[in-house]
Amino acid sequence: ADRITVMRDGAKVGVYRSGEVTREEVVRRMVGREIPRFRERARAPGETLLEAERLGRAGAFEDVSLRVRRGEIVALAGLVGSGRTEVARAIFGIDRLDSGILRIRGKELRFRSPREALDAGVAYLPEDRQRQGLILPLPVAHNLSLVVLRELARRGWLLRQREQQLAQAQVERLGVKGPGIDAPARSLSGGNQQKVLVGKFLAARPELLILDEPTRGVDVGAKAEIHRLIVDLAEQGLGILMISSELPEVLALADRVLVMREGRVAAEFDRAQATEEAIMAAAVGALPVGAPVGSWPAPGGSGESV
Repeated sequence: ADRITVMRDGAKVGVYRSGEVTREEVVRRMVGREIPRFRERARAPGETLLEAERLGRAGAFEDVSLRVRRGEIVALAGLVGSGRTEVARAIFGIDRLDSGILRIRGKELRFRSPREALDAGVAYLPEDRQRQGLILPLPVAHNLSLVVLRELARRGWLLRQREQQLAQAQVERLGVKGPGIDAPARSLSGGNQQKVLVGKFLAARPELLILDEPTRGVDVGAKAEIHRLIVDLAEQGLGILMISSELPEVLALADRVLVMREGRVAAEFDRAQATEEAIMAAAVGALPVGAPVGSWPAPGGSGESV
């Protein structure tokens, strides 16, 4: 390009000739703002729930290693198409893994279906709640019971009273607002549909929760409630693997951040070292793939180490 226009939060930050700014300066202008942070959590991370070593799927991702401990929120950041969702789907058994080792609580497993993953205590909330997560014409109660129908049935018949009790408990627990549990899921707002999706998988009592874009398409109030719910679930001892394209969300919630680029893990940062500039630099290639933690300069630095 001859000229570069930088946008942030729907507003123009500035226009620059390509020779006037470095890649690092463009990154800083793209992301420069204050980031809200949740308080430090009292619970220290516990046992390792998920350990992935050199996972690969042809044409999607390769050599991906990560771990998630009990009580920990780990974020997968990166640009759209970087391979984040593909990794999550393969871990959950939707897509086949071609290579690598997957361990759940130290036991080596390879899920052939989402049902096997759920039975092992792993749940995955897809990014498209309306097409992949919920059945919108069905009542809220039916959506909340979908993954635990075996527990709510006797001799193949669904016990309606048990389903109603489960649904009501989840609605109250998550603060779902709407016409009631017998109303179709499509009658709820986007934020409340997302809460129902969370409740659907929490009904299976998972130990590891994979969240793919958990606040996409919800209003600011619902977003804050979902953020608080994610933190509370981690405090209760769940391990959280969160995929998010919103850097403020990543920095507000995550204990560790893995940045993906072109199907590989480009960098990893702990909570103290993660900044929007560092994450964006790794995502767009201003950091080399596999760069060590701390390779991005401190704020105000020269950028020569990038």
